[in-house]
Formats: sequence, structure tokens, C-alpha cells
Amino acid sequence: MTFTPPLVVPILATPFGVVPLPDAQAQNPALAALFAARMRADGLAQRDPLCYRSSDDLFEWPETAVRQLRAAMIRGVNSVVGVVNDLPDAQLTSFAVQARGWFTVVAQDGRVPATNYPLTAWCGIYCVTAPEPSATRADSGLLRLYESRLGTMFADATSAAMRMPFTPGHYGWRPVPGQMAVFPASLTHEIALVRSSGQLMLVTVRIRFVAPGQQGVARW
Repeated sequence: MTFTPPLVVPILATPFGVVPLPDAQAQNPALAALFAARMRADGLAQRDPLCYRSSDDLFEWPETAVRQLRAAMIRGVNSVVGVVNDLPDAQLTSFAVQARGWFTVVAQDGRVPATNYPLTAWCGIYCVTAPEPSATRADSGLLRLYESRLGTMFADATSAAMRMPFTPGHYGWRPVPGQMAVFPASLTHEIALVRSSGQLMLVTVRIRFVAPGQQGVARW
């Protein structure tokens, strides 16, 4: 008897993109110095000493380095959106962009708690600086994205061993200076505890696109 193999395809897949930003090596030192100065001026003692988050008006700052970063991050998110959509380039570029951004500095033993962003289509997290990987904890400082689609699936010896893209476990991405992760903003994510010395400096953008004539987009 001839056996016909089954057709198995991924459905309900979640896009995740990694985008290298241009000129990062030259721009990151200027961004790091600017963020450190703003953090000191804001009074670090009034915040969590292990995790500082700025206000979300970063992309309104007038500094050249920030304006260049904003443009590069939006282009990076656009590139991921273009890959996962069938929209023509002309239509995609006709959309108005709404974006809010902030920077986060995570020290040793600090973390960013799990969250997601309502009223937002896409999230981008760009790495400005990162400490060396921990010799004892492989998950130190990882961006951890939580699986929710298979949360009610019964776990047995077969479901626990599925390979990508069907793996039911969470997904981890290590921030690398100069790279940005892009994923749906509804996806719950966190920055795991940083176990090594040094600072993890990130810039996060919440972004959505508004088509010409679109109505009903709520305020941020």
C-alpha cells in the first residue's frame, strides 16, 4: 500500500522580523550619551534604579541623532510590514504613520516586566547597547515573546516536541546593538532579568498606520 504523506502548513502564524539599522555603529554612541544625560537630568533616584524608562515623547526630541533614529526605525517597521502584506508599495507609502517612542536602560539585575500595547499595530525594539552574555544564564537580557495561541492545547510527549514554527514554547531574541526586532504589538513580551554587568539600552516604538480617509482611530 502506498502511503501519501500529509500536507502540513503553518496557520495563524505570528510574524517576527529582525532589521539591521544603517549607520548604527556611528550613531549608537551619540544616542547612548544623549540618553545617559537625559536620565541624569531626570533624576534617576526617583525611578527604579535597575530599570529606567523615559517618557514616550522621545520621537519629538529635536536632536539630530533622535530624528535619524526615528526615521530609520519607521523605515525598518515598514520593511517588515511590506514583507508580510500584499499591499503595493504605493499604497503602503500612502499611509500616515503614528508613532510613540521611548528609551529604556536596564542595569544588572533589572528587567522589563511583561506587557503588550493596545491600540497599536506593531512594536519595534531597537538595541543601542548591550552587556556581554552571562556565562551562567543563557536567557540574560533576552527579549522573551510569549506563546498564547497554543495555551489550551493538551501537553503530551508529541506536542512538547514540535519544531518551529509549531513549537508551543516561548520565543527568545537576544538584543544586538544595531538591530531592531519587529512584531505585532498585541504579543505579550518582556526583557528577562539581566544577569551580567553593564547596561542594556533599548528604544521601543509603538506604531500604527492610517489609510487615507480612515476613521475611528482612537487617541493614544
